[in-house]
Amino acid sequence: MSLPCAIRKANVDDVPLIGQLIRELAEYERAPDDAVASEAQLREVLFGEKPAAEVLLAFEKEEPVGFAVYFFNFSTWLGRPGLYLEDLFVRPETRGRGYGRALLQRLAQIAEQRGCGRMEWAVLDWNEPAIQFYRKLGARPMEDWTVFRLTSEGIGGLAER
Repeated sequence: MSLPCAIRKANVDDVPLIGQLIRELAEYERAPDDAVASEAQLREVLFGEKPAAEVLLAFEKEEPVGFAVYFFNFSTWLGRPGLYLEDLFVRPETRGRGYGRALLQRLAQIAEQRGCGRMEWAVLDWNEPAIQFYRKLGARPMEDWTVFRLTSEGIGGLAER
């Protein structure tokens, strides 16, 4: 049975909490050394002059239990914006209580309000619990697509050419 859940949009005062949740997510995803964002960076990129993403926080009573980081992209084929979920994380000790579903439901509401044609996200191949959770919600994997990535070094190298 789900416990009372409050979800709200993060504000600049939440940056330390956001940083902590990012580190917990990195630990869960077996990449703790990859989470290098500082509080100053998060403050600027999330709440500065040109915010690049938004954050929802989930609470059980007053205790933070999870977050969702998202931004808007654009589908040329649909001619509409899309909502891209960069990260969804619920603390392991509070999973199975409906917080992940509540965060995704709020994101779906935001996507509807913004006229989005789709919501998308990536999940690690080994994360079977998450894959099954997303499938139960009606999401389907994009099996004909491969995700490509350029890191900072790759971006710099390409930009020099």
